[in-house]
Amino acid sequence: MTTPPTTTTTQTSTEKDAKEQPWHAFFPAPRTTHPKVVKREDVLAMLKSGTTDRPGRDFLLVDVRRNDHEGGTIRSSLNLPAQSLYHGIPTLYALATAASVPLVVFYCGSCNGRGPRAAGWFADYIDDQARTRTQDSTDGETAPQVQQVQMQSAILEGGIKGWVAGGEEYVKLVDGFEREVWEKTKTTK
Repeated sequence: MTTPPTTTTTQTSTEKDAKEQPWHAFFPAPRTTHPKVVKREDVLAMLKSGTTDRPGRDFLLVDVRRNDHEGGTIRSSLNLPAQSLYHGIPTLYALATAASVPLVVFYCGSCNGRGPRAAGWFADYIDDQARTRTQDSTDGETAPQVQQVQMQSAILEGGIKGWVAGGEEYVKLVDGFEREVWEKTKTTK
């Protein structure tokens, strides 16, 4: 009696390499490697002012966490995970432009990786759009008479971890705040 052949699955080296690469390896590196940094105190002041700085009008907070999006998010933030953000940058830019938002602040856990990368991509896109407008105007094309906002891309210094570490004044402005998640984060360091 012969034994039936066993089937084994083997991974090609390309499949294995693809699984081992970080998520951002599939996108171009941002040209802007050191985006503007906004201190948590400044964001706190913007959120608390209410009348002079309005979320969604005067600034936009973008939380780029995905799997670690737990414990809450800073009030008024949009959650646009960095892993899927790159292809949505033109849409984000169009929305921010239509709303005349001058400042888009990205943050992740600590703003050491995803936040700066996302802010860099967005800053690159802002630069590309400005260059295109300049090129169009020098080529003699008639550009639509739309007031252009001087938009800036930035990161939140310290990310959400830095925000929560700021104390109760900051924690009050975290929607969906889960103290036990942050306590667990402290003990795993």
